[in-house]
Amino acid sequence: MEESSFRRKPSSRRDPLVRGRSWCCSFAVPPSSPDSIAVFHSKAVRYSKTEQAASKPISNSVPNSPQSTKSGLGLVGRIDPRRILSPGRVSPIDSDPTVDSIQEIGSTEPSADVDSVPPVRTQSFRAPSERFRLPQPESSSGGPGSNLFDVRLNLRGKKGGFLVLELNSGVLCANSEVFAGLIDDYNKGKVSNGSPSGSKICRIEVPDVENLAMFRETVELMFEDDITKRLLRIGVYRAIDVLEVSAGIMFTKGVLSCLKYLEAVPWTEEEEEKLRDLFTRFKFDDVTTKDILARLYLLDSASSQQNVSRQLVWSITSSTDASARNELKTLVKGLLCKSSVYEKEYPDLNKEDIYAICQSCLDSLVSLFEETSETVSSKKLVKDAGKPLIERISRQVDNINWLLEILLDRQMAEEFVDMWANQGELLRLHENASPMVRYELSRVSAILFIAMGTRKLHCRTESRSGLLQAWFGPMLLDFGWLQRCRKGLSMKVLEEAMGQALLTLPLKQQYALFMEWFRDFSKHGTECPNLSKAFQIWWRRSFLRVSETYAVESR
Repeated sequence: MEESSFRRKPSSRRDPLVRGRSWCCSFAVPPSSPDSIAVFHSKAVRYSKTEQAASKPISNSVPNSPQSTKSGLGLVGRIDPRRILSPGRVSPIDSDPTVDSIQEIGSTEPSADVDSVPPVRTQSFRAPSERFRLPQPESSSGGPGSNLFDVRLNLRGKKGGFLVLELNSGVLCANSEVFAGLIDDYNKGKVSNGSPSGSKICRIEVPDVENLAMFRETVELMFEDDITKRLLRIGVYRAIDVLEVSAGIMFTKGVLSCLKYLEAVPWTEEEEEKLRDLFTRFKFDDVTTKDILARLYLLDSASSQQNVSRQLVWSITSSTDASARNELKTLVKGLLCKSSVYEKEYPDLNKEDIYAICQSCLDSLVSLFEETSETVSSKKLVKDAGKPLIERISRQVDNINWLLEILLDRQMAEEFVDMWANQGELLRLHENASPMVRYELSRVSAILFIAMGTRKLHCRTESRSGLLQAWFGPMLLDFGWLQRCRKGLSMKVLEEAMGQALLTLPLKQQYALFMEWFRDFSKHGTECPNLSKAFQIWWRRSFLRVSETYAVESR
């Protein structure tokens, strides 16, 4: 290539990304025989278009990076075919080249007898090992004759399409170990066949290319002085594609530049997943990728997650700011629940840690109710940092119910049923406490009743019996206050669930609890839960069906 042509500045009407450089690209459907068409000998990049390419344009669009003339794939179809611009110079072409005109272009070479031309050697590209280890850095200079187009790179798309790049072997060998090996094999074979030096172009076939545009863009980077500047323009998503191609062809400089760029910029979740997938398929040098791996993976993630989860839960239960506490509860519950989008292969939340925090909240409740027994008579309900006693009790109950929701979501709440049923001290303090504070305890019982009645909580008969015998009576007393201070509770759901929970007990225990409800309901009416539907079911099971059984046996 002439030096003046190589240094010519690109036209302002062309793509600013395309420079005059030692490579050539053409779009075309490959001829049936590569020798039937003479090789282009142009001083700059030349694009050719055929009828088939025009009827079925190649499309290699990339998400977040709309295809443009910068990729080179849509250039011919968007410019008047009678005036195609060559990146090295402005050269109007009268019409689309045909086979005859192409042969005419190549006719300036000395003619030779076709029979005397030795067969063309084509180097087949085979996918290298998926393990990429960086070699020692070497000079990237193209060496002597760096302006010659002596390599033709034929790219075949995996989903169709065809791309031809005419390149310089010196640049390819200096940048890609894979292409250097293929070109070396070609030169050795040429010498062994006695072919004249430089009489033929080395042809390299690359089949099943996933993305022709990204392969071409990666090869273009070999001719860039500042690869990082180019990566800044194409963005993270396409830079990951370039990294994949660079690793496949052992383009060391491209790999290093992509990794350096990717480590320095933020990623979207889509880009992060794409990069994570790439790292599962390619094994890079640990020294080179340690910074990116530190952003992708956390060492000893299982124990670290459990430790972080425990700290988050402790922080929330000890928080004194109501607004921040409610916001953080929603956030942490969404992260820890099994339906979370972040739940993948992490181990279950440590049950012992959660129950330890539950016990701490229960101990705090006992202490607070002991304060009520001393201060409620004097109507002095303010202690500790100016927070009202009622507010502190409500906060601890909220903490317990929040922890209970996490346990229910992970099906670990069976032990809490026994823990709550054995709160003898709280039951004793409940009897002497004011209704305006004691109803808070029945909010915990309500969550458990609803979970059992709606089949979300499965526990032993002894556990269900102990819970209902301990807290069914207090629930009857506090139901009126729960109606007035619902705090998210649905009274209809609670009434239905209480009845269903009662029906899971043995009939003898059902009798005692239903009779207690009947007496209380007859005195207080709507201040008591309406369990009429469950009572009718108990009546039929206890008397009507028993009578039918006796009648059948007597026959």
